[in-house]
Amino acid sequence: MDVILLEKVANLGTIGDRVKVKSGYGRNYLLPHGKATVATPDNIKKFEARRAELEKAAADALAGAGKRAEAFKDFKLSITAKAGSEGKLFGSIGTNDIAEAATRAGHPLSRSEVRMPNGPLRTVGEFTVELHLHADVDFALPVTIVGEE
Repeated sequence: MDVILLEKVANLGTIGDRVKVKSGYGRNYLLPHGKATVATPDNIKKFEARRAELEKAAADALAGAGKRAEAFKDFKLSITAKAGSEGKLFGSIGTNDIAEAATRAGHPLSRSEVRMPNGPLRTVGEFTVELHLHADVDFALPVTIVGEE
């Protein structure tokens, strides 16, 4: 499937790139989320007419993500969870728990922006969680898990 990207997509391309993707990826992810359009001659003309508008929207989104990263600069997230005497949590701390705790602390964050490549946190201590605020903006957030008996 040949598509034109309407916004920057990680590991695929930037605005206006014409890329060939597997039909399932295009049909189930890129097209429904508005990240791409099918590369027909009519759609190519429509895209060229809207190109400046899309590039301005992308620049605004990047600037907004940069401001959000600056707001997180001096922020350290602390989460209290039930833990055993050896420091092992009863349950785990996942992406949803981190997003909710950050939002309660005054830094709005969605679950999809939290990246945990090593899986959920299961012990008490200090960890670093990656925040993916934009395709070009990643931020390392220090998270401290405090155990309560």
